[in-house]
Amino acid sequence: MNNPPSDGTVERVVKIAARPEIVYNYFVDPAKMLDWKGIDATLDPRPGGVYRVNVTGRDIARGEYVELQPYSRIVFTWGWEGEGHPLPPGSSTVEVTLTPEGDGTILRLRHSGLAEALRAPHAEGWDHYLDRLVIRAGGQDPGIDPWTAAPAAAQA
Repeated sequence: MNNPPSDGTVERVVKIAARPEIVYNYFVDPAKMLDWKGIDATLDPRPGGVYRVNVTGRDIARGEYVELQPYSRIVFTWGWEGEGHPLPPGSSTVEVTLTPEGDGTILRLRHSGLAEALRAPHAEGWDHYLDRLVIRAGGQDPGIDPWTAAPAAAQA
Protein backbone atom coordinates (compact mmCIF):
# COMPACT_ATOMS: atom_id res chain seq x y z
CA MET A 1 0.00 0.00 0.00
CA ASN A 2 3.03 2.26 -0.19
CA ASN A 3 2.59 2.87 -3.93
CA PRO A 4 1.66 6.46 -4.72
CA PRO A 5 -2.03 6.93 -5.54
CA SER A 6 -2.79 9.22 -8.44
CA ASP A 7 -5.30 11.41 -6.60
CA GLY A 8 -3.06 13.87 -4.73
CA THR A 9 -2.38 11.63 -1.76
CA VAL A 10 0.51 9.87 -0.10
CA GLU A 11 -0.45 6.73 1.78
CA ARG A 12 1.72 4.70 4.12
CA VAL A 13 1.05 1.68 6.33
CA VAL A 14 3.43 0.53 9.07
CA LYS A 15 3.24 -1.99 11.88
CA ILE A 16 4.40 -0.76 15.27
CA ALA A 17 5.27 -3.01 18.21
CA ALA A 18 3.21 -0.94 20.64
CA ARG A 19 -0.46 -0.64 21.47
CA PRO A 20 -2.55 2.20 19.94
CA GLU A 21 -2.74 3.86 23.38
CA ILE A 22 1.03 4.36 23.23
CA VAL A 23 1.31 5.27 19.53
CA TYR A 24 -1.49 7.86 19.74
CA ASN A 25 0.49 9.94 22.23
CA TYR A 26 3.35 10.37 19.74
CA PHE A 27 0.98 12.58 17.71
CA VAL A 28 -0.49 14.68 20.54
CA ASP A 29 2.22 15.05 23.21
CA PRO A 30 4.95 17.57 22.23
CA ALA A 31 7.70 15.76 24.18
CA LYS A 32 6.82 12.44 22.56
CA MET A 33 6.62 14.06 19.11
CA LEU A 34 10.22 15.22 19.50
CA ASP A 35 11.29 11.64 20.20
CA TRP A 36 10.73 10.83 16.51
CA LYS A 37 10.17 14.05 14.56
CA GLY A 38 11.23 17.64 15.00
CA ILE A 39 13.33 19.84 17.22
CA ASP A 40 10.45 21.90 18.63
CA ALA A 41 6.70 21.28 18.78
CA THR A 42 3.63 23.22 19.83
CA LEU A 43 0.64 20.90 19.90
CA ASP A 44 -2.86 21.68 21.18
CA PRO A 45 -4.67 18.38 20.50
CA ARG A 46 -8.27 19.49 20.20
CA PRO A 47 -10.36 20.41 17.15
CA GLY A 48 -9.09 23.82 16.04
CA GLY A 49 -5.94 23.50 18.16
CA VAL A 50 -2.51 24.26 16.72
CA TYR A 51 -0.25 21.64 15.18
CA ARG A 52 3.20 23.21 14.68
CA VAL A 53 6.44 21.26 14.42
CA ASN A 54 9.84 22.66 13.59
CA VAL A 55 10.83 19.51 11.75
CA THR A 56 14.48 20.12 10.83
CA GLY A 57 15.48 23.51 12.20
CA ARG A 58 14.68 24.97 8.77
CA ASP A 59 11.31 23.47 7.87
CA ILE A 60 8.27 24.23 10.02
CA ALA A 61 5.04 22.30 9.46
CA ARG A 62 1.89 24.07 10.62
CA GLY A 63 -1.79 23.33 10.62
CA GLU A 64 -4.50 22.53 13.10
CA TYR A 65 -6.10 19.46 14.55
CA VAL A 66 -9.43 18.64 12.93
CA GLU A 67 -10.48 15.40 14.59
CA LEU A 68 -9.19 13.33 17.49
CA GLN A 69 -10.60 9.96 18.49
CA PRO A 70 -8.34 8.81 21.32
CA TYR A 71 -6.23 5.81 20.42
CA SER A 72 -7.78 5.29 16.98
CA ARG A 73 -7.77 8.38 14.72
CA ILE A 74 -6.06 11.76 14.40
CA VAL A 75 -6.70 14.25 11.59
CA PHE A 76 -4.80 17.51 11.20
CA THR A 77 -4.16 20.01 8.47
CA TRP A 78 -0.61 20.49 7.19
CA GLY A 79 1.53 22.93 5.29
CA TRP A 80 4.84 24.73 5.57
CA GLU A 81 5.62 28.12 7.03
CA GLY A 82 7.58 30.47 4.83
CA GLU A 83 6.56 33.09 2.35
CA GLY A 84 5.72 31.72 -1.08
CA HIS A 85 5.83 28.05 -0.11
CA PRO A 86 3.77 25.98 -2.60
CA LEU A 87 2.03 24.21 0.32
CA PRO A 88 1.06 26.92 2.81
CA PRO A 89 0.04 26.08 6.39
CA GLY A 90 -3.22 24.18 6.63
CA SER A 91 -3.58 23.54 2.89
CA SER A 92 -3.39 19.73 3.01
CA THR A 93 -4.73 17.09 5.40
CA VAL A 94 -3.06 14.23 7.27
CA GLU A 95 -5.25 11.38 8.52
CA VAL A 96 -3.76 8.79 10.87
CA THR A 97 -5.68 5.68 11.89
CA LEU A 98 -4.46 3.26 14.53
CA THR A 99 -5.78 -0.30 14.49
CA PRO A 100 -4.84 -2.82 17.18
CA GLU A 101 -3.25 -6.00 15.90
CA GLY A 102 -2.10 -8.46 18.54
CA ASP A 103 0.22 -6.57 20.88
CA GLY A 104 0.93 -3.97 18.22
CA THR A 105 -0.67 -1.37 16.01
CA ILE A 106 -1.23 -0.96 12.30
CA LEU A 107 -0.75 2.74 11.54
CA ARG A 108 -2.27 4.03 8.29
CA LEU A 109 -1.31 7.53 7.24
CA ARG A 110 -3.03 9.31 4.38
CA HIS A 111 -1.74 12.76 3.41
CA SER A 112 -4.16 14.33 0.92
CA GLY A 113 -4.34 17.60 -0.97
CA LEU A 114 -0.83 17.40 -2.40
CA ALA A 115 -0.02 18.67 -5.87
CA GLU A 116 1.82 16.15 -8.04
CA ALA A 117 5.17 17.92 -7.59
CA LEU A 118 4.83 17.74 -3.79
CA ARG A 119 3.89 14.06 -3.46
CA ALA A 120 7.39 12.57 -3.83
CA PRO A 121 9.08 14.83 -1.26
CA HIS A 122 6.25 14.29 1.22
CA ALA A 123 6.36 10.52 0.62
CA GLU A 124 10.10 10.60 1.33
CA GLY A 125 9.50 12.61 4.49
CA TRP A 126 6.78 10.31 5.80
CA ASP A 127 8.92 7.24 5.03
CA HIS A 128 11.79 8.78 6.97
CA TYR A 129 9.73 9.84 9.98
CA LEU A 130 7.44 6.80 10.17
CA ASP A 131 10.54 4.59 10.24
CA ARG A 132 11.71 6.64 13.22
CA LEU A 133 8.28 6.36 14.89
CA VAL A 134 8.26 2.56 14.48
CA ILE A 135 11.61 2.42 16.30
CA ARG A 136 10.69 4.90 19.05
CA ALA A 137 7.16 3.73 19.82
CA GLY A 138 8.49 0.18 19.80
CA GLY A 139 10.71 1.10 22.73
CA GLN A 140 14.03 1.74 20.98
CA ASP A 141 16.01 4.93 20.33
CA PRO A 142 16.08 6.02 16.68
CA GLY A 143 19.09 8.24 17.42
CA ILE A 144 19.63 11.79 16.28
CA ASP A 145 17.66 12.63 13.16
CA PRO A 146 20.22 13.06 10.38
CA TRP A 147 17.89 15.56 8.70
CA THR A 148 18.33 17.92 11.66
CA ALA A 149 22.07 17.32 11.88
CA ALA A 150 22.78 18.23 8.24
CA PRO A 151 24.10 21.75 7.66
CA ALA A 152 21.57 24.12 6.10
CA ALA A 153 23.79 24.57 3.03
CA ALA A 154 23.60 20.84 2.27
CA GLN A 155 19.81 21.00 2.29
CA ALA A 156 19.55 23.96 -0.06
